[in-house]
Amino acid sequence: MPDTLARETIREIKPLNASEPVGSATLKVIEAGLPGLPAVDENGKFVGIFGEREFLKALFPGYVDTLGSAAMVRRTIDETIEKRIGCAEEPISEHLTTDPVVVEDEHSDIQLAEIFLHHRVLVIPIATKGKVHAVVTRSDFFQAAAARTLDLVEDLGT
Repeated sequence: MPDTLARETIREIKPLNASEPVGSATLKVIEAGLPGLPAVDENGKFVGIFGEREFLKALFPGYVDTLGSAAMVRRTIDETIEKRIGCAEEPISEHLTTDPVVVEDEHSDIQLAEIFLHHRVLVIPIATKGKVHAVVTRSDFFQAAAARTLDLVEDLGT
């Protein structure tokens, strides 16, 4: 059984299918109210994350990721969207962050903290025997840890 913070911050989700188009996957991320959702292959195996960052990488031309500054590029967002509108039909598998960070149900709070600190991810998928069913977001974990810390400081101060 996970530590208390982890239990408080777990959100059950339905993972995306890696062959799903960017457009429908983006809508599911927005509806979930999360920065990203895990994606699985046809066998249900975790293959990556698709979310805010991955959508932006799909929408904006590849060179934007390598620029030190895009100040000299004078294209409006509407012009960019018109040029890249086809990305909405591309499979998300072309745009996933494939860092293999996933934890099983028996994870600890320390393990989650280590992953958030060292891998700089916003979402950690949680699996049961390799099948992803939930996530913990960095924001939820931070808020739970901060609340617990402040409560303890207050208790020790009285």
